[in-house]
Amino acid sequence: MFKIVAWTDLFVRKTLTAFCGLFLFLMVAFAVYNVVMRYVFEDPPVWGDLLTVLSNIWLVFLALALTVREKDHIALDLVYSWLPLKAAFLIQQFWSSVIFCLGVVMIVYGMESVATMGGKYWEMWHFSWENGQFVFKPNYMPKKYAIAIVPISGCLVCAAAVASIVEDSMKFRAGTYKRGKGAELHPEDG
Repeated sequence: MFKIVAWTDLFVRKTLTAFCGLFLFLMVAFAVYNVVMRYVFEDPPVWGDLLTVLSNIWLVFLALALTVREKDHIALDLVYSWLPLKAAFLIQQFWSSVIFCLGVVMIVYGMESVATMGGKYWEMWHFSWENGQFVFKPNYMPKKYAIAIVPISGCLVCAAAVASIVEDSMKFRAGTYKRGKGAELHPEDG
């Protein structure tokens, strides 16, 4: 059972990393295309800036879940190095719990925002599910599609926080728990 959970965790991390790489590539590609079309051909696309911004937003929200899982978020690792190991563990667990609560807030208010978001991007086409099939819509993508990343990221942040809490707890019980990345040289840790 543990191997399945570990494999799933690794798969999710690699998938999120791939999506972050894809959105970074798309962000740069859209920006370069928009600049070339604007200054070389003097005919910029109406959707260029919007897709650049949307790629950036989705990249940041997906990367948030990765930073939570890898514990690369803002942490006071230097403070952890001066605390006893048990205190450092308890503080890390507390912050992971706070981040889990942030994920819950993102889910709740993100779902509310998606459900109530009005307006459409007039310059964007999209696909819609109608009568059991995908239908191409040439214009007016609903704005709720763009902010759908908030509750998605909230779910990923919650899962990452729980995974970190469980992983750290197992390591602490086994005696293999280490402080944050910036505090590896504590004399107690060996």
